[in-house]
Amino acid sequence: MQRDVMNYDVLIVGAGPAGLSAAIRIKQQAAVLGREISVCVLEKGSQVGAHILSGAVIDPIALDELLPQWRTQGAPITTAVSEDRFYALDEEHHWRLPNAIQPPLMSNHGAYIVSLGEVCAWLAEQAEALGVEIYPGFTAAQMLYDEAGKVLGVISGDMGRNAQGEEGPQFAPGMEIRAAYTLIAEGARGSLTRELEQRFDLRRNASPQKYGLGFKELWRVSPEKHRAGLVQHTLGWPLGSDTGGGSFTYHYGEGLVAIGFVVHLDYANPYLSPFDEFQRFKLHPLIRPLLEGGQRLCYGARAISEGGLQSIPELVFPGGALLGCSAGMVNVPRIKGTHNAMKSGMLAAEAGCAALAAGRAQDTLDTYPAALRQSWVWRDLDAVRNVKPWLSRLGTVLGSAMGGMEMWLAGLGLRTPWTLRHRKADHECLKPAAEARPIDYPKPDGKISFDRLTSIAYSNIAHDHNQPCHLQLIDAALPISLNLARYAAPEQRYCPAGVYEIVGPEEAPHLQINAQNCIHCKTCDIKDPGQNIVWVPPEGGSGPTYPAM
Repeated sequence: MQRDVMNYDVLIVGAGPAGLSAAIRIKQQAAVLGREISVCVLEKGSQVGAHILSGAVIDPIALDELLPQWRTQGAPITTAVSEDRFYALDEEHHWRLPNAIQPPLMSNHGAYIVSLGEVCAWLAEQAEALGVEIYPGFTAAQMLYDEAGKVLGVISGDMGRNAQGEEGPQFAPGMEIRAAYTLIAEGARGSLTRELEQRFDLRRNASPQKYGLGFKELWRVSPEKHRAGLVQHTLGWPLGSDTGGGSFTYHYGEGLVAIGFVVHLDYANPYLSPFDEFQRFKLHPLIRPLLEGGQRLCYGARAISEGGLQSIPELVFPGGALLGCSAGMVNVPRIKGTHNAMKSGMLAAEAGCAALAAGRAQDTLDTYPAALRQSWVWRDLDAVRNVKPWLSRLGTVLGSAMGGMEMWLAGLGLRTPWTLRHRKADHECLKPAAEARPIDYPKPDGKISFDRLTSIAYSNIAHDHNQPCHLQLIDAALPISLNLARYAAPEQRYCPAGVYEIVGPEEAPHLQINAQNCIHCKTCDIKDPGQNIVWVPPEGGSGPTYPAM
C-alpha cells in the first residue's frame, strides 16, 4: 500500500507522563545545544488525557527537575497531602494502623493529589509551547523496520475499514512516521512493547511482568464529609489473604473523592470478579457513609505493571527505547509510578539528544539504561523490589510483614542481599474451576454499588461498531475448549466492562465479544489462561474519555 511519509528526529508513542516528559526534555536539550530537533507525539486517545487513569497521588520530584517553575505556571496540582491513614479491614470492622509503624518511604508527605489526565493535558500545553507536534486520535498500529531490522518508526492505524477489514467509503490509510529514534511510552501491556519484546528478545534476563487491575470512580461527596488532602489506604477485606490488593480513597479539589481498588492479577480463583470485589468494598462500614448522598461522576479501569525491578526488560533496541510503564516502573507498595515514568522519559530524551548531536541514528541508546541505573528511579525501585514477590509467596499478612521489614531496612540504608524473582506469569496462576469455590456477590444497590454496563456509561466510550474487532483470538475454538471447559470462562468475570459473554445453547455455546464496551484496560491480554486474546489498538480516538481522571 502506498502511504504518506512524515519524518522527524524523534517520534514518541504515547502522550502520558513519560512521553510528554521526554518531549519537553528534548526541546530543552535542543535549546542548550543550539540546534533544532523535531519531535512528534502520537496519542491514541481522542485528546491528551482521555485514556489516562490513575489514583493519583504524585511525588513531584521529577516535575521539580523538568519544570522547576511549575507552581507558578498554572499546573493543575494544588491539593497537597495533609494526612495519611492506613486501615486493615474485615467484613464489618476496621483497624487503623499507626503511621509510626509504617516504613518512612510509605509517607505521602510532600506529595499531591491530582487528576493525572489533567496534569498530562497541562504537560502537553508546555510541550507544544516548545514546538512539539502532538497528534491525538492517531494509533501507532505497527512498528516500521529497515532491511537490517532496525526500528525506523511506526505505521499509524488505517481509518475507515469496516468490520470485515475491507476499505469503506471513508477509508484513509495510515501513514509511515519515521524518526532517527522512536521512544515507546504507551503504558502497561502495550501492543508495540509486546512486539518489540518478542522481536528483540528484550525479556531474556527479566522475570515475568506482573500486573494488577486498578479500578477508579470519581465521586462528589457532601461538603461536611470532604477532607481535602486526606489519603486513605486499606488492605484485607473483601479480598482473602491469598489474593493481593487493596483500596485508595483520596480527597481533593472541590468536594471530589477518588475512590479505587486494585486486585493483583495473579489471583487463583477463576470465579473471582475484580469488578464485583470493588463494588462490595464500597459497602464496607468505613466507606459507605462517605459515599452516601454523593454523586458518582466517572468510572474506569486499567492494568498496572507490578513486577518491579526484576521484571524490567532490556530498555533499548536498535532505533529506540522503552519508557515508564511500557517497561514497568511502578513502585508497588507506594502505588506510584508517575515520577519514575517522567524521569525515565527525561533520561531517554537526554540520551537521544546526545546521539543526534553526534550524527547518529537508528542505533542503540546505551547511555539511557546506564543513566537510569544511576538515578533515583533505580534506588526507588530497588528498595521495594521484594515486596510483590513476598506477597505472591506468602499472602497479604505475612507478605506485607516481610515486605515492610525490607522497606524499614532500606529506610535505614541497609539492603537485603537477595532479590526474589517472580515464579509465574499472571495467566499461569488460575486454578481449574473444579478446584475452586464460586463467589456469591451481592446484587448492586444502584446507589453505592453498580453493575458493569451502568458503570461503563460513566467511561464515555466512543467506538464505531463498524470497524475491525481489536480483540483478536489466535484460536477461535479455545474460549470453549479450554476457558469454558476448564476455567468456567473467567473472561466473563475478569473483564471490567462486560466485553466477553458465553452465549448460545448449552450444547453449542460460543464466545461473544462486545468490543464496543472495551475501556482499554488490557486485562484480557494479560489474564487469559491460554494467552489466546490479543489486544491491538482500534481506530484512533476510540475507547474511553476520562474527564478529570
